[in-house]
Amino acid sequence: MSKKKLITIIGARPQIIKASAISRAIDLFFKDQINEIIVHTGQHYDQNMSQIFFEELGIPNPIYNINVGSGRHGQQTAKMIDGIEEILLKENPDAVILYGDTNSTIAGALAASKIHIPVVHIEAGLRSYNKKMPEEINRISCDHMSTLLFSPTQQGIQNLMKEGFDIDNNGKASMDSPHMYHCGDIMLDNSIYFGSKKDASEIMKTLDLEENKFILCTIHRDSNTDQEENLVGILNALLNCLTETQLKLVLPLHPRTKGKIEKLNDQELVKRIMENANIHILPPAGFKDIIELEKNARLIITDSGGLQKEAYFFKKPCVILREQTEWVEIVQNGNAILTGADHEKIKEAIERLLSKDDFSYPNLFGDGKAGSFICSKILSDL
Repeated sequence: MSKKKLITIIGARPQIIKASAISRAIDLFFKDQINEIIVHTGQHYDQNMSQIFFEELGIPNPIYNINVGSGRHGQQTAKMIDGIEEILLKENPDAVILYGDTNSTIAGALAASKIHIPVVHIEAGLRSYNKKMPEEINRISCDHMSTLLFSPTQQGIQNLMKEGFDIDNNGKASMDSPHMYHCGDIMLDNSIYFGSKKDASEIMKTLDLEENKFILCTIHRDSNTDQEENLVGILNALLNCLTETQLKLVLPLHPRTKGKIEKLNDQELVKRIMENANIHILPPAGFKDIIELEKNARLIITDSGGLQKEAYFFKKPCVILREQTEWVEIVQNGNAILTGADHEKIKEAIERLLSKDDFSYPNLFGDGKAGSFICSKILSDL
């Protein structure tokens, strides 16, 4: 039997990490049945935002790099569609694997579906029910162009059913008759795998941090970085937290976010953040470093979808700097609180989570074997 040729399309840093779970499953269990070709759109093009992850996670280097770079949504997506379509016509794969909800995701879905190449969407069914978020538009559109949909949660399956998807997976999958599965979360696969490795990160030692004596915070979403009032509210809440708790703060900053902070009108606030001895400002951290920080933090504050889940994986409370989240289960279970950028809401959420001692962590995200399950269903259903 000939191998199935799969093209994996990645572009943003989280997608590179997610792709490692599938590449690892292929290498361990399906190398005689699947040939994977990786295409990098170049959506994240900085060394710290991209190449470092291929190196430290052992992911095969991309065969193609479209090098799209930054740009307006329409401009960036259009370049990706053009570049991806050219590669698909040349390679003629059996399917295209897409992750999540970025511009790389929607570009891959459009390019593949219009030339009748099946789309496999990993992280299907997630909904924030806020279409002002470009990610929501991307994830909904990709789902409706997909042939195989893999949801990390049962809630994702319920969301798809509400939109008309059929749970019946009989027959061969197609875009008109897609198959959907609750597979668990591939990031749990990665967190278990890399969290248990002996060649762990040295970042705790490098930063002289103690377990449960610091807060990990990331800020990157446009709604928080591009509106000065919101960014100022978040930063003031962080400073207040340090004063009240005596904890340290680890703040890995996307270059764009760091630039936005440095240009704030309130330069006294900038100085209090940038020169604070209890704040460790870092460039974007590698995945092993992030895992190590998550495992040892007292609290996680973030607007990242990925870190919300990983906080749950490592049994850490989480303040979510957004008005809605696609990971509704962790909020409903009391492990996380939505605050947006509101200073008072952030302050109250931090106080509540740090004083709470009755957390529970039911198995919401699978068994850590999602990658193998996905590969097996690609082979059986296409």
